Amino acid sequence: MPDMSASLALTHLVPLAKEVDENKVTPGVLGFIVFAVMALAVWGLMKSMNRHMGKVSFEQDSENEAASADGSGPGGKTAPAKG
Repeated sequence: MPDMSASLALTHLVPLAKEVDENKVTPGVLGFIVFAVMALAVWGLMKSMNRHMGKVSFEQDSENEAASADGSGPGGKTAPAKG
């Protein structure tokens, strides 16, 4: 029975395909679905990025300023000499 429904669907779609201009290329429904999914993914990523950027503190603590001023690294340890 599945073969009957497939052939029946094809017989209904063939006249619709004849109405389309053969020299004109369109993305169709699949192109729209792919574009919509990509747009939703970008929207979700932007929303997530905004949420994460809201958690970031851009102000530097006074302890970190003193540690970076005297050349010591994180935790008060001095950085190894290069060269």
